[in-house]
Amino acid sequence: MATVSSFMQENHRECDELFAAAEEAVVDCDWEAAAVRWRDFSNALNHHITDREEGQLFPALEAVNGPMGPTMVMRGEHEQMRVLMTQLDEALAGKDQRHFLGLAETLMMLMQQHNMKEENILYPMMDQCIPNEAAKLS
Repeated sequence: MATVSSFMQENHRECDELFAAAEEAVVDCDWEAAAVRWRDFSNALNHHITDREEGQLFPALEAVNGPMGPTMVMRGEHEQMRVLMTQLDEALAGKDQRHFLGLAETLMMLMQQHNMKEENILYPMMDQCIPNEAAKLS
């Protein structure tokens, strides 16, 4: 049986691959491909953080443990990511390669740090406290 950790870590890797594909298209100034790949990444990341984490996993964990610091911190970081995503949308629409790549570097660093916290602290906590949620992930 899959765990929250295994499912969500795999989803992190999938998002990372979509992000890299979008970034590569921008590097190549292939704006049409970049728009498609960026949309794919944006949709995947939004589904990951909004639907799976904030919509399902965080409320389930908080129902068991009460409001807690780790989920509040993760929500704050999700909001930082959303702000960067909006800025990246604008840079892509303007075909501003330099600005896009600079923002992309910032987003990548934020996502890497964020994912480490989730993978090393939050998801293992979920595996312990809300193991049945893994079967509901899609």
